[in-house]
Amino acid sequence: MALITGAGGTIGRGIALRFAAAGASVVAHYRTAADAARELVRQIEADGGSALALAADLAVEEECHRLVADAAAWRGRLTALVNNAGVQPTQGLADMSLADWRAVADPNVHSVFACTQAAVGVMREAGGGSVTHIASIEAARPAPLHAHYCAAKAAVVMHARSAALEYGAYGIRVNSVSPGLIGRPGLEDDWPDGVRRWQEAVPAGRLGRPEDIGDACVFLASPMASWITGHDLVVDGGISARPTW
Repeated sequence: MALITGAGGTIGRGIALRFAAAGASVVAHYRTAADAARELVRQIEADGGSALALAADLAVEEECHRLVADAAAWRGRLTALVNNAGVQPTQGLADMSLADWRAVADPNVHSVFACTQAAVGVMREAGGGSVTHIASIEAARPAPLHAHYCAAKAAVVMHARSAALEYGAYGIRVNSVSPGLIGRPGLEDDWPDGVRRWQEAVPAGRLGRPEDIGDACVFLASPMASWITGHDLVVDGGISARPTW
């Protein structure tokens, strides 16, 4: 059974659908996107799969632990966790308060720590499992007005490596996936210049799709990745191969 946090969003939905297509029962977590999460569950069930939508505020430690416990209780086990939930606001450092910084750190970093810790408690008793964090190429390549987001995603990548080191003895693998620009409805209208520049620069010639990230997560959770842990899998169409000068 796979728990996907932030499944009401574009990337989370793509991840959940790919796990369901691979035969996994899926718990789709949401905080405010109840309608989207429930529609996702309906789609998975219509395709013959099994899914459940659960709400939780992952900025609250107790909610992270409750979510994991409820997800594991649904099918009696938890084999995969994908920490996808997060936020991506834009704000300049000069105008940023500590509260603004924490508003990004809490959902993007602290929830990853708490959900992973809770999941390890369940997976350890079952003999192992897989945890995957959704990071970003901005963990290594900063973008203007994204300092809090970039720092948070860099912390997520390092948490995955540290957790892989400490949890490996329990049969638990921890990795991260760093997406590039993933398309969504309305993105070209909201950010036409950015989309144009991306499409001109990316070697693969297109924006990413949610299912691209879903396929990476399914692979990392599968037996095919049984000797992969502590790794950051970059899924960006090759944009990171571009020269920076």
